[in-house]
Amino acid sequence: MRLLATLLALLLTIGLAHADTPRRKVIIDDEGFALMHLMLLEAPDVDVLGITTVTGNAWANRATAMALRGLEIARRTDVPVVQGATYPLLNSEGLTDRWEALYGKLTWKGAWMKQWVEPTQQSTPPYFGPNDPVDLPEGNPTTKARDEIAANFLIRMVRQYPGEVTIIAAGPLTNLALAQRLDPAFASLAKELVYMGGSLNPRQALDNRAAADFAREFVNTPRREFNIRFDPEAASIVARSPWKAITVVPVDPSTGTQRSKALLDRMAKSASPDLASFIAALEPGFPLWDEIAAGVWLDPTLVTDQQTLYVDYNSQFGPGYGDMLSWFAPYRPGLGEQPATVIRTIDATRLETLMVRLMANSRPK
Repeated sequence: MRLLATLLALLLTIGLAHADTPRRKVIIDDEGFALMHLMLLEAPDVDVLGITTVTGNAWANRATAMALRGLEIARRTDVPVVQGATYPLLNSEGLTDRWEALYGKLTWKGAWMKQWVEPTQQSTPPYFGPNDPVDLPEGNPTTKARDEIAANFLIRMVRQYPGEVTIIAAGPLTNLALAQRLDPAFASLAKELVYMGGSLNPRQALDNRAAADFAREFVNTPRREFNIRFDPEAASIVARSPWKAITVVPVDPSTGTQRSKALLDRMAKSASPDLASFIAALEPGFPLWDEIAAGVWLDPTLVTDQQTLYVDYNSQFGPGYGDMLSWFAPYRPGLGEQPATVIRTIDATRLETLMVRLMANSRPK
């Protein structure tokens, strides 16, 4: 009996210690709602302070509606959604058309995408204008976004919780650049920045058609990636801001991953009925770009290779506009570049396992 009482006391002490452990605060800055958001929302040790939206793959108004509806499906309407920048700082659809006439076609143009340059396995998204009405296939949200600007929300949160807020950005970095220009202390008040963007030298790592479709983009343009290319000026501002820590997830590790039908089926089987229907309706075949960013933050042991590099982005309107620039410390130009942990490879199998496991947290207890 004494041994049993001791064990019970020990378990109680461990449970109380776990309960007293502060949850990690995070803001998700992105252009929609998908698996990355669900991973962070379902992680038991994470407090999602809010989702800020930005134009990237979709216009900001559409991204906001997607985030609101996704939170409704996930039964997490307690998380605020704050709409951000509709347009990049300088880049535009017209400038991109002019750039393509001079330097060649871009593979993906996000909200400006009208058709693929060549046949591809992925569907072509419908084209909308920045102020077109939003009618989502998964149903329109009944909740509303906060009456605030994303850049102001970001500043307010890092000032409310100095040194505690991680920002995970998975779209163009326009909101973060605006926040930094509005408040020069913004980056230094955050705990860290984790962002999916940039490209070093990706190579096809999976032997299937979908993987080949994506990997071909980098054969002749190894340093170009959409999130950065959409707003290169914002990316350069953010890369040179005084963050306490920066983790960059470039395209490179994503070529060994895929949102396969098998993975979606496993996640749907693990999730609650509402989330299962949402997950099952997602289009397969894409790499796990944003999910890697969430995964390596949740579990850094997923990383199998990383480097410390000084990073910036080319903001000169020319053939290398938006390309990633990187240096080892002795070679950097010294114009404010910050050291960043750049993720080169990850354990894709363990990432999938983590994703499936997190979806199980959505089931009613």
